[in-house]
Amino acid sequence: MNETVDARIATLAKAAEQQLVYDRRDFHKHAESGWTEFRTASLIAQRLTGLGYEVLSGRDVCSPEARMGLPPEDILESHWVRAQHESADPVFLESMRGGLNGVVGILRNGVGPVVGLRFDIDALDLAESEHPSHRPTAEGFASIHENVCHACGHDGHAAIGLGIASLMSELRSEIRGTVKLIFQPAEEGVRGARSMVAAGVVDDVDLLLGHHLVTGCSVGEIFPGMGGYAATRKMDITFHGAPAHAGGSPEGGHNALLAAANAVLNLYALPRHRNGFTRVNVGKMTAGSGRNVIPSQATLVAEVRGENTELCDSMYERAVAVIESAAAMYGCTSSIRAMGGAGTADSDELLARRVQTIASRIPGITFHTMEKMGGSEDFTEMMNRVQANGGQATNIGIGADFHGTHYQDANREKVLAAHTGSYDIDEGALAFATRLMTTVVFDLMKYPKVT
Repeated sequence: MNETVDARIATLAKAAEQQLVYDRRDFHKHAESGWTEFRTASLIAQRLTGLGYEVLSGRDVCSPEARMGLPPEDILESHWVRAQHESADPVFLESMRGGLNGVVGILRNGVGPVVGLRFDIDALDLAESEHPSHRPTAEGFASIHENVCHACGHDGHAAIGLGIASLMSELRSEIRGTVKLIFQPAEEGVRGARSMVAAGVVDDVDLLLGHHLVTGCSVGEIFPGMGGYAATRKMDITFHGAPAHAGGSPEGGHNALLAAANAVLNLYALPRHRNGFTRVNVGKMTAGSGRNVIPSQATLVAEVRGENTELCDSMYERAVAVIESAAAMYGCTSSIRAMGGAGTADSDELLARRVQTIASRIPGITFHTMEKMGGSEDFTEMMNRVQANGGQATNIGIGADFHGTHYQDANREKVLAAHTGSYDIDEGALAFATRLMTTVVFDLMKYPKVT
């Protein structure tokens, strides 16, 4: 790739700044949580079509059976109707009805590698700050949807995806191969990637790139190959007992609350493993119906994690044994519903090194190495499929902290942490990420061998 093309990409990214900010703020204002991203996804599909992409949506890119953590049907329908009144694209909206919110844009030009890029698009079930110091509130683009907001940068990811789509469309005649832009629903709770993998979306991908905007470091700081993601399984657990009068006939009941409480205590008592870290957490417990009624039902919202998939699965199996035993102790039964899940994965070192080499041509970049995180990310599902098929994958961290560099600073109180209502990003990261990712994709397609 010559300097002329590098400079052209830089010019195109600079020219796209205003549109990138507009898109990010529009998605931010109309935040939609997992499996309800009807407006977001349909407008992405509409834009890709206008840029000349072959566009797939709905069942073509999401396996209905592989979805996890799907909201109730009435919630899905009400959000679908809401999207109709918020300028969603009516054609693509129809294909997404019922929670099939994935979109894939494909740009082909001759024989060459298939380079895939993934962008998550969902928001969080979280109330956005109304404080006047919060920029989205002050400048009028805070979420208009109650208790839903973009607090993890996915609004930026979606905008960057559209920015890359626009730049690659401009460069189409100069590439050889296929660009595949994957817009994924329901990343939060690690619910959506598996559905797209099951639909075969990444089966033909040779080189797969993900990215995530990162708090704690500024625009221009990147992590070429993030990894060390924990495997995780999310579950909703229900204990079914029998009600009875707490004073008159307590012996006639089967106390689901006690079964759940016993399970909680013993889940936390599970031994850890010498081969790596494991985690268990019960984030919510709900039980009972009245002061003088033996509780007949109780629910737990829980998760397990492991340093690798095997450890996570082992933790899950032991958790199931605890849950079933706790239910039996109190004459109850139990049921477990899978609400999310993802395996572990690491970025390919060779591809990450190649990304760093390409990115080093952009002035002012600082590179970091990401240590094991303990957190989870369902992009690993796509990474694992591509790697199993003989391809390579990497996930790139891109600095976007609103207050600049705090990554190696012990004083981090100014960092607007993700998954909080006050989260925000430096919007300068949008054009930077668009330039960076487009430069990488163009280079990979011109010189596809990664060694």
